Amino acid sequence: MEMAPESWTELVDLEKLRDWMDMQGLESGPLEDVTSLAGGTQNILLRFKRGGRAFVLRRPPHRPHMNGSETMRREARVLGALKGSDVPHPGLIAACPTDDVLGAAFYLMEPVEGFNATVGLPPLHAGDPKIRYGMGLAIADGAAALGRVDYVAAGLSDLGKVENYLERQVKRWRSQLESYAEYEGWAGPGDIPGVDKVADWLEANRPGSFKPGIIHGDYHLANVMYRFDGPELAAIVDWELTTIGDPLLDLGWLMATWPDGEGRGSTGSVGVQPWDGFPTAQELVARYAEGSARDLSAIEWYAVLACYKLGIILEGTNARAAAGKAPKETGDMLHASTIGLFRRALGWIGG
Repeated sequence: MEMAPESWTELVDLEKLRDWMDMQGLESGPLEDVTSLAGGTQNILLRFKRGGRAFVLRRPPHRPHMNGSETMRREARVLGALKGSDVPHPGLIAACPTDDVLGAAFYLMEPVEGFNATVGLPPLHAGDPKIRYGMGLAIADGAAALGRVDYVAAGLSDLGKVENYLERQVKRWRSQLESYAEYEGWAGPGDIPGVDKVADWLEANRPGSFKPGIIHGDYHLANVMYRFDGPELAAIVDWELTTIGDPLLDLGWLMATWPDGEGRGSTGSVGVQPWDGFPTAQELVARYAEGSARDLSAIEWYAVLACYKLGIILEGTNARAAAGKAPKETGDMLHASTIGLFRRALGWIGG
């Protein structure tokens, strides 16, 4: 989304940004060709040039749902730690961890030359099922590469709480669902299929151990960018939920959100078209196994957990909509997504 030049200053004080870049020794001269890549309630992305070099600035929205500055600090820290790894990611240029320059923490990264498959496929990818098959394998490769990173050696040992990570999951998200009762008008979880059965199954079948690593936290087709010249990933993007935990949850998340044979997601929405040629979820797991030494014998547990967690997150918007704090159409759509995710989970557990 592009915005008119007069609206840029509503997003970012370009003069203050220029002064900060001067202090960091990041090129010289005016900020040119400024374009807004995102807006509204999303994180703010501005692409611009300075001294002939291209930059992308990322900062939280002016009214973030959570601590936007802390999110930016975490994202920048992880992107910096991934430098030199084989994980496709936007290159970190510099970060400002304080709020005193632009009103929130922010960072500058290298532009990603690529496209989002859920927005549309360019002719090369739209015209060749073999390319689309490779795109599926590439997203599995990206998850496996992230899971191979030694988070301790990368300086990220304090990014998340590893102890009892798996044991905490169901209780954490069950409590989240129960908290929605504070929204007047929310009908409750009664029409979410198998909400208790899925939780009980997760508790009863939880893996006994895991190998900690970096988690992206929201790993699916909309959060990767592909190269224009082939099926490979250009970058994994949107690292808002990154932490240290069990990286198999990223693979489970990919399975939970992977479209069916006609390109529809578990939510009923169309993910990517044309879809023919893309591998199945089972083929993604097999590809991940080729690049990982992790035990995948319980991978469906992670897929079910992903359905449970994501479904509860989406139901939060439905609850807010019932209380008049979000658009009703959005609440209805996301509630349908929650139902689709729980149905997919029940399919895995035989419910």
